[in-house]
Amino acid sequence: MRIERTDLADVLVLEPEPFRDERGLFTRTFDANAFDAFLDAPGFSGGFVQDSQSRSAPGVVRGMHGRAGRGEAKLVRCARGAVHDVLVDIRPSSPSFGRQQSFLLDDKDFRHLYVPPGFLHGFQALTEADVCYRIDRPHDPAEDLGVAHDDPELAIDWPLPVSVISARDASAGSWRALVDRLGD
Repeated sequence: MRIERTDLADVLVLEPEPFRDERGLFTRTFDANAFDAFLDAPGFSGGFVQDSQSRSAPGVVRGMHGRAGRGEAKLVRCARGAVHDVLVDIRPSSPSFGRQQSFLLDDKDFRHLYVPPGFLHGFQALTEADVCYRIDRPHDPAEDLGVAHDDPELAIDWPLPVSVISARDASAGSWRALVDRLGD
């Protein structure tokens, strides 16, 4: 498994190395020892407590979501199909605060992201897609944060016309309101 740093502070891309033959392929989607060794943090990966999965039709946008308080760390991968995945750093003291970066996650390269606490996360399904999340904290709806997927200050470049968003995402606040809240 290859692990690389990104332009966003503390965000990592993990890329398994599938074995392919006439039967298809086999890949290890996560290796705790390799992950912990890369971070020089023995036992860190044992902190994940919840696995979740979503299925989305092409054009669907899920996000932009985050967590208040201690935030949450997560591993995100696309198990089937392809998604345009977007992260925005919301840590006021971070050198990459307010910056965003997008990633192609798909079932061809099996690339996935380590997203540390303090990020907004969202994606658009480019095909019918299953996205899997490994999360380090139980979900607490009282800590949910959200910014509209079409917020003009973020100006996220979604590759497809947006086909469907949830009612929750449709009523999400603005980037400016979140920045003001984080400054309190």
